[in-house]
Amino acid sequence: MTAATDAPAPIARRAPPEGVLGQLWRNIVHEPLTLFFFVVLVAIVVIAVFAPVIAPYDPVEQSLLSVNEQPSADHWLGTDQFGRDVLSRIIFGARTSLVLGLLSPALAALIGTTLGLIGGYFGGWPDRLLGRVVDLLLAFPALLLGILVAAALSSGFWSMVAVLTIAFAPRFARIARASTLSLRHEPFVEAAVAGGVSHFRIILRHILPNIAGPVVVVLTLWIATAIRLEATLSFLGMGTQPPQASWGNIIRDGLSNMYGSAWPIVSAGVAITITVLAFNMIGDAVRDVLDPETRA
Repeated sequence: MTAATDAPAPIARRAPPEGVLGQLWRNIVHEPLTLFFFVVLVAIVVIAVFAPVIAPYDPVEQSLLSVNEQPSADHWLGTDQFGRDVLSRIIFGARTSLVLGLLSPALAALIGTTLGLIGGYFGGWPDRLLGRVVDLLLAFPALLLGILVAAALSSGFWSMVAVLTIAFAPRFARIARASTLSLRHEPFVEAAVAGGVSHFRIILRHILPNIAGPVVVVLTLWIATAIRLEATLSFLGMGTQPPQASWGNIIRDGLSNMYGSAWPIVSAGVAITITVLAFNMIGDAVRDVLDPETRA
């Protein structure tokens, strides 16, 4: 008789872990409403990037012969009291709102996270000073703080960037500081300190990657708030100034001509609403992936 030999059982290979982007894309695809707003957001970004090619008219070109026209084949959203094409102004206004909405929270996240890391890691008088300044700024609502800063600065694009950055930075500083404080005395950080690793290297390689999740979640959600605040300040005359198109000043110009043509107000209002909803939906998807409290 020949001894039967058992074939070795195949070793089951574990699938590689899914990356953050893969999880985010899966969450977006599996939620029809989120997927719809993701497609809408991509379309808005494409329109803003290629505004000079897509817009049928110059957004600042005036025509006394085309004042307050209703929607037609020549002007899909009509014209305003100066004969300017509303659709073209909405398209170019998307560029202004998106750039401000992305740039200001990004700068605020960079500044606020840096300050929060320094205060939370080193403690002492830098932390106490940072805490007092942050508490002072957080005592004002973002809109009121933006109005105060805008009143002190001249109106314009870069003034709006500075206004929104100052309004948002304390929020990021508080989140980064709280997260750093919770990690400062973790065993892996204390082991790195005992091993003689420099503070800069510890912050860069051990602290920052572990607090990036909450910061990115807040950054994504505050983009929508930045777009809304920019429109509000421009409506109040403290933001983007005419003739440069902005959704806020389109509504402001249309308010004085509401009985002549309501299409500028309606169009800009719908554009703001859809864009803010889209960013909020994507922000919720990012939070579901990065926030450990909501992660499945």
